[in-house]
Amino acid sequence: MSEAWKKPWNGARMSPELEFKIANLPDSPGCYLMKSEGEIIYVGKAVNLKNRVSQYFHYNAQHTPKVRAMVEKIDDFDIMLVDGEMEAFALECNLIKLHMPHYNIKLKDDKAYPYIRVDLRERFPRVDLARRQEKDGARYFGPYQGATVVREVLDVVRMVFPIRVCKKALNPEKPLRPCVHHQVGQCPAPCAGLISEEEYRQTISGVMDFLNGKYAPVLDALKARMSEASREMNYERAALYRDRIRAVEAIMQKQQAISTAQADQDIIAVLPHDADAMVQLMFVRSGRMIGSERFTLEGAGDEEQGEILTQFMLQYYGPENMPPREILLSATPPEHDVIEQLLSEQHGARTYILTPRRGEKLKLVRMAIKNLRDEAHKLDRKNANSHARTIGALEELQSVLNLRELPRRIEGYDISNTQGALSVASEVVMVDGVSANREYRHYRIKTVEGANDFASMYEVITRRLSHGLDELADRREKGLDPQGGKFSWLPDLILVDGGRGQLAAAREAMLAQGLDIPMIGLAKRIEEIVLPDEEESILLDRHSPALHLIQRVRDESHRFAIIHHRTLRGKASISSRLDGIPGVGPTRKKAILKHFKTVEALKKADVDEIRKVPGLPAGVAEAVWRFLNETPETEGADQ
Repeated sequence: MSEAWKKPWNGARMSPELEFKIANLPDSPGCYLMKSEGEIIYVGKAVNLKNRVSQYFHYNAQHTPKVRAMVEKIDDFDIMLVDGEMEAFALECNLIKLHMPHYNIKLKDDKAYPYIRVDLRERFPRVDLARRQEKDGARYFGPYQGATVVREVLDVVRMVFPIRVCKKALNPEKPLRPCVHHQVGQCPAPCAGLISEEEYRQTISGVMDFLNGKYAPVLDALKARMSEASREMNYERAALYRDRIRAVEAIMQKQQAISTAQADQDIIAVLPHDADAMVQLMFVRSGRMIGSERFTLEGAGDEEQGEILTQFMLQYYGPENMPPREILLSATPPEHDVIEQLLSEQHGARTYILTPRRGEKLKLVRMAIKNLRDEAHKLDRKNANSHARTIGALEELQSVLNLRELPRRIEGYDISNTQGALSVASEVVMVDGVSANREYRHYRIKTVEGANDFASMYEVITRRLSHGLDELADRREKGLDPQGGKFSWLPDLILVDGGRGQLAAAREAMLAQGLDIPMIGLAKRIEEIVLPDEEESILLDRHSPALHLIQRVRDESHRFAIIHHRTLRGKASISSRLDGIPGVGPTRKKAILKHFKTVEALKKADVDEIRKVPGLPAGVAEAVWRFLNETPETEGADQ
């Protein structure tokens, strides 16, 4: 073996076992499974396994960064031999779907599109929704953009054409009594022998023409019937035809004709976007556009467009999504003939794969590409807006406050109480400009009597930072990441909801802990940023992303404090009411509140639910329920 492939990208020599496998690869078609520490990380196919697999281990400047990164991890591989190229394609597709390897292009959205099914082998065929297209001899129409769309179409079909909806086994020798559908004119009652098989077949023929997009004959017939009913002054029947006409026209608007060829086509276009690739799939049935779907193939942005389309088709088409007669592509797949043969076998009829260069078919492909470019533009704008709201806002805040480092972690604090009672504090956290809800904390104020926001702020900042310093020292001693603890990731910036008084108290508490963390206040009057030990405030433009960011922190801390305070008030109210119930002492009261979690749940509970509280006798449970469900008049009388 040459030195060129004995040396992977990381510079380490390959194991003797791997060298032996590479040297003894067969000149045969098949699939190969690249492995790293026992995990399959890539599945590929080859007409000649020896040539294809060996190429990975030759140093080649043409290899993409993705391939180089993959080869660095390969420590083993397996091969599976097949008879020919088409079998290799099919096997590769199945292996990718089975193992979902990290370095393969993966189609994650594997949903199947519903169809409308008509089985002409039945004596009186029904028209039903089908979750997948199968080779069962029935006629399928679609695919449609979900079951809701199918049901809309079926509603129109059944409104226009009287066909049976039941699944009863029909026996002409034993007629049944017609159901309500016959009475309202929606079913010709073949179960009762009221329509011949030939007449019913004519109706089904009209249904199939309608599903194939031939709306004009149906509309003409409905309009003629409506006019006739109007002339006969049968306005109720005329209104019925009018509603049917509107239903047909609504379907026509959703499925506009884009081709005069009455063709069944899928149009598939691909567009690289950053590290990913976007694929647009558009459905044309009987010359009418009936829907489209967009997919994102992660990490496939540097792949050849033809290869992306190949992998997409192999993973998308199958028993759930049968290929149509014609597939129009924006790029030519490298193994065109083999894929066409494989999809033809799935379809049960010849499927043509085309890369149009002119004419109407090229216009369809360009339409799909146009949709992709529009989506890429929207994504770029969305990402730009997101950056402006997060990292961009942090960078502006860093500049405005003259901070040494970017304030990645911002903590906001607020105090809430009712005339000094049940004082609580909230701590909300934003990391990289995004709310980190799991980091939110509540604090019950313990050392302050009455409504003293300054002293309460001093307490909560002291508790938060002292917990953080203790946990930080412990995690450092154990060699753990400081960001992994509950309190050990200290803030880069502290925001206090309030003016100079609250800010001064918070800063004093912070300095007492031996820390010097940047700290600001946000006063609500004119949304001014208050700085410690500074007479002048900072006023930012009302459109400033930095101002919007700190407003979000301030508003979130206020909201979080209010919600917690409201919950505590409710619990205190219900707890005080429980104090008056015979047999409910501190232990049982705690058990009741712990069991129901919320006041609302306890108030809504019936006697049986209250009896489930651990350690609560049945008689006490009944007393609790009666006490909580007393009427206001009864309560007033007791007072």
